[in-house]
Amino acid sequence: MDCYDVAIIGLGPAGATLARLLSEKLRVIALDKKRASGSEGFQKPCGGLLAPDAQRAFIRFGLNLPTSVIANPQIFSVKTLDTQTGITCNYQRSYININRHAFDLWMKSLVPERVEVHHDTLCKRLERTDEGYHVTFVEDGEEKRIHARYLVGADGANSMVRRYLYPRHEIRRYQAIQQWFEDKHPVPFYSCLFDNDVTDCYAWSISKDGYFIFGGAFPMKEGRERYDMLKEKVELHRFTFGTALKSEKCTVLCPSGWRDFVCGKDDAFLIGEAAGFISASSLEGISYALDSAELLSRILNKGGTSLNPSYRKSTFRLRLKLLSKVFKARILTTPWLRKLIMKSRISHIEQASAR
Repeated sequence: MDCYDVAIIGLGPAGATLARLLSEKLRVIALDKKRASGSEGFQKPCGGLLAPDAQRAFIRFGLNLPTSVIANPQIFSVKTLDTQTGITCNYQRSYININRHAFDLWMKSLVPERVEVHHDTLCKRLERTDEGYHVTFVEDGEEKRIHARYLVGADGANSMVRRYLYPRHEIRRYQAIQQWFEDKHPVPFYSCLFDNDVTDCYAWSISKDGYFIFGGAFPMKEGRERYDMLKEKVELHRFTFGTALKSEKCTVLCPSGWRDFVCGKDDAFLIGEAAGFISASSLEGISYALDSAELLSRILNKGGTSLNPSYRKSTFRLRLKLLSKVFKARILTTPWLRKLIMKSRISHIEQASAR
């Protein structure tokens, strides 16, 4: 059995960043569901917007985005619509419009060759030992097994590592559904939609490279029905759809309190959405994936004892920030509070002509 210092499960933004930042003194293996390149295989469903906090992380890393991951157009405002009251506001936002799959592949391409990367693999089983973890995975139909001193779960909302470490932990989750359409709107736009009759979370739309993506986060058992219901409602507000060209869905976490942020234990660690590090108010997770990976890399590179308490301590400010997003989400998803804020027109930017 091959032995490693660190095994990383998942190479999304969190896992790929950690793999890139770990010391060359550590022997690292990374397992990922995505293929090494191309448009086939697993792809993360996502609206594909890079928030300012994520942009700041790239500044710290000294990295610039290649044009191959940038999508068109770049939009500087979000059209916020409360479908229950019909109130619409336009707020300034500094997101970068990206192609999410191209972005993920680019992040993987930055992983140094010293890291042993296995693409298009499926992690099957985890076993705790006296000196680390046995990890069993399937690659090209063949079952393989390795040993690692430290285990890192960077495997997203349905994290196998989180379930293994915290089998009784329950966190609020939604079914995220989005569809791609030919964009027939005269002016491309990005929107944030609220309707408590459909979901107590929120929905979104984004224009991207000639396509119009419409999606939302809905109750797990009624996702598609709620999605179709919202689609009918927003057509009354000049949203144009046509025939769906592609449909996507996935599970998305939505923390509701402090206990939902789980950092790991017993020489196993969680980063990104696997740790519950995702904004409850916007479902934005890339920035927290980058930040938590950077924090964990410092802990693992330093080594020593009590690594789990050190990592948990280092993420305190990040978790505190995410807790503030939980409170913000409660305000935004409370109809009378949302109506009060939007009717106040605070920070609203009036447009010269309506769409």
